[in-house]
Amino acid sequence: MKTAVAPLAHEIPPAADDDVRAELQEIYIEKGTPAFMRTVLALFCGGFATFALLYCVQPMMPLLSHEYGINAAQSSLILSVATGMLAFGLLITGPISDCIGRKPVMVAALFAAALCTIASSMMPSWHGVLIMRALIGLSLSGLAAVAMTYLSEEIHPQHIGLAMGLYIGGNAIGGMSGRLITGVLIDFVSWHTAMLVIGGLALVAAALFWKILPESRNFRARSMHPRSLLDGFTMHFRDAGLPLLFLEAFVLMGAFVTLFNYIGYRLLAAPYNLDQVFVGLLSVVYLSGIYSSAKIGSLADKLGRRKVLWATIALMFAGLALTMFTSLLLVIVGMLVFTFGFFAAHSVASSWIGRRALTAKGQASSLYLFSYYAGSSIAGTAGGVFWHLGGWNGIGLFIGALLLIALLVALKLAKLPPLQGVKA
Repeated sequence: MKTAVAPLAHEIPPAADDDVRAELQEIYIEKGTPAFMRTVLALFCGGFATFALLYCVQPMMPLLSHEYGINAAQSSLILSVATGMLAFGLLITGPISDCIGRKPVMVAALFAAALCTIASSMMPSWHGVLIMRALIGLSLSGLAAVAMTYLSEEIHPQHIGLAMGLYIGGNAIGGMSGRLITGVLIDFVSWHTAMLVIGGLALVAAALFWKILPESRNFRARSMHPRSLLDGFTMHFRDAGLPLLFLEAFVLMGAFVTLFNYIGYRLLAAPYNLDQVFVGLLSVVYLSGIYSSAKIGSLADKLGRRKVLWATIALMFAGLALTMFTSLLLVIVGMLVFTFGFFAAHSVASSWIGRRALTAKGQASSLYLFSYYAGSSIAGTAGGVFWHLGGWNGIGLFIGALLLIALLVALKLAKLPPLQGVKA
């Protein structure tokens, strides 16, 4: 096994002969190889477990309100404490992975989150459940912060968009499956048992991840000294493109979460008067995101991210416009198009992080995902004000404003000169 660390493509001396260049570049994982299949399968399992564990509690909230005698806002803490701790943890686990390595952090994160989920099913009190959920969010930050960095370091640059898209597809399936599995199970068994089942599935996913993910070969350790960490963060914010990508993450996720936070309220009310089961089943629109994240990610590898990102945001605009009609069919189609565009945009933007951040990649990924989950928390809650003031028209106005910002950012990114030797 080679122990030498391959430089990035733009660091290879132009005068190097073909044999030397091939030797330096072959450390990357190429599409079509067994290592590529193992990598994308492992990260797919990791993404599935992360989002299943995170969002499996949404269908349980009314049941928890009844069991513990709490209101809806208090019940929502079972999700918000996890996402809040995840956002906080992203600022810590990324730098840790820069110091000790990618795979150890991700493996520990998945096992810890699965075990905490199993433990949460046995907690006798509401406060005990919330403590476990906070630990789950903190644990999951270890995979969320590091997975993108691992892919950007190990996968050949020509195939990073496809690999990132498959990983994000795993996220989408996990988020959808977590909701569907617990939503169905709690009709037949207690929520404790449902959580136990989800925790068991996540434990299996963690074991698969540990066994099949190739060890890092391009990892370069960095110091955990505070000065080194500060220098890394400062360097990222001095880059012309990275802060724009962080802002893109905030507004895109904010728009996505806002739509799905309040579409249920609209469909449960007149003129639709749909039942909760049907509204819950609409999470299957995530399937369009599973397809788009991989397909558009691969397309971005061929055409360049600067040519693709703005088009995916335009798709989100089109989907939002369809939801403004009264026809239920058009609303559902709009949700499909909006979801397709969101996961495609997230796939393109997230893979762009690893291409622009040439050092301290873990910190760069952490900042991107911190912005991503901050957008979910802040914009998702702020959307409630627009719902109360203007109903779905208010929501449309709010999301439209977020998407306009996203489009302007994408156009600004498209005008930036690419880094030397790096295709954008």
